[in-house]
Amino acid sequence: MTITTDNASSIAELERLKVLHNGTKGKLTFSDAEFERRLGGLRQIMAAKDLDAVILTSYHGIKYYSDFLYTTFGRNYALVVTANDSVTVTANIDAGMPWRTSYGENIVYTDWRRDNFYFGLQEALRQRGVKANRLGVEDDFLPGLTREKIAAAFPGAELLDVSQDAMRQRMFKSAEEIEVIKHGARIGDLGGEAIRAAIREGVTEYEVALIGTEAMVHEIARTFPDREVRDTWVWFQSGINTDGAHNWATTRKLQQGDILSLNCFPMTSGYYTALERTLFLGQPDERSLELWNINVEVHKRGLELIKPGAVCKDIAAELNEIYISHGLLANRTFGYGHSFGVLSHYYGREAGLELREDIDTVLEPGMVVSMEPMITVLDGQPGAGGYREHDILVVGEDSVENITKFPFGPEHNIIGA
Repeated sequence: MTITTDNASSIAELERLKVLHNGTKGKLTFSDAEFERRLGGLRQIMAAKDLDAVILTSYHGIKYYSDFLYTTFGRNYALVVTANDSVTVTANIDAGMPWRTSYGENIVYTDWRRDNFYFGLQEALRQRGVKANRLGVEDDFLPGLTREKIAAAFPGAELLDVSQDAMRQRMFKSAEEIEVIKHGARIGDLGGEAIRAAIREGVTEYEVALIGTEAMVHEIARTFPDREVRDTWVWFQSGINTDGAHNWATTRKLQQGDILSLNCFPMTSGYYTALERTLFLGQPDERSLELWNINVEVHKRGLELIKPGAVCKDIAAELNEIYISHGLLANRTFGYGHSFGVLSHYYGREAGLELREDIDTVLEPGMVVSMEPMITVLDGQPGAGGYREHDILVVGEDSVENITKFPFGPEHNIIGA
């Protein structure tokens, strides 16, 4: 279409921003009191840093404080938090859905001008009478170009990082969050059972993955009928494809004697949980069985070490000693575990709560962490493959609850021997 002077003028007059209260507010994942608790914590961070407002742009930040999980498709999203309220700034392509599915107010920006998102940020503060001198941003999830444009939208304002402080707040789960995480662990176990039942010679990895995903999605929809059903997936790996923890399912067909890796990831309203298990199709050879049992030994000891007062790096150091005693430390693939919460394969990570040698965080009540040791033996060597187990633990005042119930080890997960 050719844009004439007249219709170019009409486009220029179209709305840059909208209020789209279409329908009614839906039921959120958590109570209003829970969102106020979270926002209250963020406002404490704001007060400590003398911030006029915070502009959150990450998936995890926006989801945690508003319950809205955006789909970017090349557009920007934000949650603007002031001392008194919060407002999501979302794209017109989503219409009224962000308002219906979020806590707080909403401003919609249109596509009629390229900078309408930044105009929306300006309006969010102007409408609330906030003069931006010091603004909080998330430097862990903020591209440099976007940061520059936010700075240009608020000339003279200083942008300060709040991502690490917000991350530390997210490390401590409320009772409502833990309830969602427990459902996720239960649903992961159901996916594991569906996968275990589908394992047979000749079936492809992706077919097994689809069976596990379908079982979990149906249960998520039953358990959380008022929320979006999205992002649940399975990585089911066999043979050489077990060498990496994040290897996607392929068309490879399962063969007798294969090492298998079952990885279920139910996503319950943006909250990640996981079940990961080593299995074998048929009796494993002697070296494979030895390696599997060593990794199980590490896993069992790791479960014992997770408790209130334990230090992340100390757990890693002690588990390293077991691998060293078997000459396998160099085969370790990644750290021994991580925090749970708003997390996925494409967003989020509470990096300050990982069981690694360089993390000195102390485990405290309300934290939720995994124990997931893994070793990989390269193709062509005896026992080749990746060996991995994964449980989720909730740290209490004086005890720890393992919320993963799917069994692990050779006595349970040798299929068809």
